[in-house]
Amino acid sequence: QQELVRSARCRHGAPCRWGSQFNVPPSAQFVARPVGVCSMMKLPMQASAEGLDAAFIGVPLDTGTSNRPGARFGPRQIRAESVMVRRYNASTRAAPFESLQVADIGDVNVNLYNLPDSCRLIRESYQKIVASGCVPLTLGGDHTITYPILQVVAEKHGPVGLVHVDAHTDTGDRALGEKIYHGTPFRRCVEEGLLDCSRVVQIGIRGSSYDPDPYKYCRDQGFRVVPAEECWRKSLVPLMGEVRTQMGDKPVYISFDIDGLDPAYAPGTGTPEIAGLTPVQALEIIRGCKGLNIVGCDLVEVAPMYDVSGNTALLGANLLFEMLCVLPGVKTR
Repeated sequence: QQELVRSARCRHGAPCRWGSQFNVPPSAQFVARPVGVCSMMKLPMQASAEGLDAAFIGVPLDTGTSNRPGARFGPRQIRAESVMVRRYNASTRAAPFESLQVADIGDVNVNLYNLPDSCRLIRESYQKIVASGCVPLTLGGDHTITYPILQVVAEKHGPVGLVHVDAHTDTGDRALGEKIYHGTPFRRCVEEGLLDCSRVVQIGIRGSSYDPDPYKYCRDQGFRVVPAEECWRKSLVPLMGEVRTQMGDKPVYISFDIDGLDPAYAPGTGTPEIAGLTPVQALEIIRGCKGLNIVGCDLVEVAPMYDVSGNTALLGANLLFEMLCVLPGVKTR
């Protein structure tokens, strides 16, 4: 493997692969998939985001979960399954590794015993990432993590638009007396002015509720809520055309909870809901974000132990790759 990595140097001085000026995932034609450090897509590991256009970063936190724990192991398993993800997107012709400098910068060292302190640690880590001009692609972790991430993103870009895929709106106020957990991040974001509420869309929402009108809060803020029922048995390409118009050219953040997908496809999650989206629709949503001013993305709530096949994490790895492929500046071949 070392012989194949060679001694090429990229434009930022870090070792590059295959003689390219960019970091490129190794081909399984030359390096066996089980070989090497378990990084996202077997990309080089880097200690910081300096010199990167985009970076994969893990946030292994699940102390904000309300049902089944285990999302703390999501980043590790997503990385392991990502060996099946290759350099080019054959469907969209996207060539991210010929366009952007990308690496895996490891995990935020969260505090598993203190959720508010973990939020502080996430904020401090992302302040460095965002300040460097790098777009973060986050491997969660439960959905609590999106709150401190958006605090940092909005600090730089102002209130952002949000493409939110999920079974749940995550706009609760509190549970068991606590205001920070994975069911409240977007209410906290609204309260702090982190979201441009006229540019928020929530897709795939479904499930039973404790309230007869569970989406009232979201609609009162100006969110567009697209229940799963409105997505059944149809392509979401037309919807995403409307979403692109809604988002315009201002900054947009993508937050994708894996439980937005039907548990037949993604059983490895903590709060599954029946009758969800399909992987094809997930691709339509993310690919439909091409052309938007995307300033960050996350893929959350993968809890690997509830899916011994590894398919939930494999799906998560592919969706993160799709997010990378629609970032500004990615060329096509």
